[in-house]
Amino acid sequence: MAERVKARRLTDQEGQRLLRIVRRGSASPVRYRRAMIVLASSSGNTVPAIARLVAADEDTVRDVIHAFNEIGLRCLDPRWAGHRARLLSEDDENYVVAVASQRPGKSGAPFTRWSIRKPAAHLAADPVRPIRIGRETLRTLLSRRGVTFQRTRTWKEPPDPHKEAKLAAIEDALEHHAEATFAFDDFGPLGIRPVAGAGWARAGHPWRLPATYHRTHGVTYFHGCYSIGADRLWGINRRRKGAVNTLLALKSIRRTRPADQQIFIILDNLSAHKNKDIRAWAAANHVTLLFTPTYASWANPIEAQFRPLRQFTMAHSHRSHHAEQTRDLHAYLTWRNAHSRHPDVIAAQRRERARVRSEKGLRWGGRARGDLALAA
Repeated sequence: MAERVKARRLTDQEGQRLLRIVRRGSASPVRYRRAMIVLASSSGNTVPAIARLVAADEDTVRDVIHAFNEIGLRCLDPRWAGHRARLLSEDDENYVVAVASQRPGKSGAPFTRWSIRKPAAHLAADPVRPIRIGRETLRTLLSRRGVTFQRTRTWKEPPDPHKEAKLAAIEDALEHHAEATFAFDDFGPLGIRPVAGAGWARAGHPWRLPATYHRTHGVTYFHGCYSIGADRLWGINRRRKGAVNTLLALKSIRRTRPADQQIFIILDNLSAHKNKDIRAWAAANHVTLLFTPTYASWANPIEAQFRPLRQFTMAHSHRSHHAEQTRDLHAYLTWRNAHSRHPDVIAAQRRERARVRSEKGLRWGGRARGDLALAA
């Protein structure tokens, strides 16, 4: 009767190393499976039982055990016989990457996106240029060529025929008339409900707020005004948007400069911002209204000021009524205008600028990167 195949007795160092590999599971699949075989065999398990445990052939289990008895833990490291002969030429790889990185519809496939299986099957069934490639080979090839699985991004192309002229007017005001240039916009709606946020707390003991989505006190809108030259932000909460409230905000801007001085106000294309009464008032009071292009609110400098407003007054809050919310908001504005160069405020503004421009990859007042490349 043949002697039963069994791993020899482990030393303390060998046992501890095998336990670390098995418990952590961070080693390669080959090392992990071989460590399981050796550890199980040294514990008295039979070869058939070990084969079922690691889902391997019994001969594979015996080979690992024999190798451990001969060379110790060096048996955990596979002895690769060198790289397999190259199956795809450089042209084939380029073709695979081109197919996988374009929309499936261009290749005649009835999908809106590729998975990892679908392009492999599509390439193998291509009657013109069939290429057989495994899923893992395809994945590593795409990774090596810098093609990754990403979420689709969207943007709204401004349909405004006067887009370039409007952006040029805003740039000119910011560059040559910064002390007389202001920005206005509405921020909201602001409801009375707990708002999630972030803050410092002991590990494992975060601040907790009740969860509710009901606005039991209605909503308000913050009508904000921002002085570019003075870097000063102010505003007031109103129950609703409208031309009347917009005009009141613009008049508050007008009062900050002498009545005979020409000022420039940047604002978006909301109908409540440009009715005939507002236009007539602006013409009679030395006010030039600079409207941002349609779908280009990122061109309004006040947009970056709203990020700190959300971060430091709205997020992580739980207020009981609008009066309390308005009081806290104005308290923050007082602090912000006294600490306009505070690192937290500057960092929040920088993040907001990056967010509102990332959709188009635009620099301030510039063109999209693709347009710049074409122009170059």
